[in-house]
Amino acid sequence: MKKLVSTLLVFMCLLISVPAQAQIKFGLKGGVDMSKVTTEIGDNATGFFVGPMMEATIPLLGLGVDVAALYSQSGVKFEGTEADKIKSIEVPVNLKWTVGLGSTFGVFAAVGPQFGFNLDNGVDAVLQSKKCAVSVNVGVGLKLLRHFQLGVNYNIGASKMTAKYADDTENIIPNFRKNSWQVSLAYMF
Repeated sequence: MKKLVSTLLVFMCLLISVPAQAQIKFGLKGGVDMSKVTTEIGDNATGFFVGPMMEATIPLLGLGVDVAALYSQSGVKFEGTEADKIKSIEVPVNLKWTVGLGSTFGVFAAVGPQFGFNLDNGVDAVLQSKKCAVSVNVGVGLKLLRHFQLGVNYNIGASKMTAKYADDTENIIPNFRKNSWQVSLAYMF
């Protein structure tokens, strides 16, 4: 029993020491969202996103985690309506690998899930859709001058956002899914 407790204590100390070496940075992220909605009633449109982010990196390995809470207005234009934005809070959680020349310049690749939570908006007057969705991010980018990050991301809709017309409960749109290209700029403090 003493060996088990000693082993667990050593293991816990190792787990605590790794995050102590991690570099944690906070910043602001914003960008353009070019959505492709796969449905018969919608067209492509452009939106934006903005919000705080956090990045934790293990310096020697270049591995890290990038988490953000972004207010997003994804573009989608429904025929015969004036509602053209899907408003949501998007929470991407990306595993990020960075290769670079110190803190001046770096190239990164990121991949991970993104969780979206729909807000009440004008689209709900036309469509009643699910309140949350999951998607997958795949992206690359540049780290410049210790503070700036420029990234290009493709967001693949992993869950269907089944919807129905608000005034007609029998008419269901089965394959309402959103994929989008995102171009972002972040400033890290």
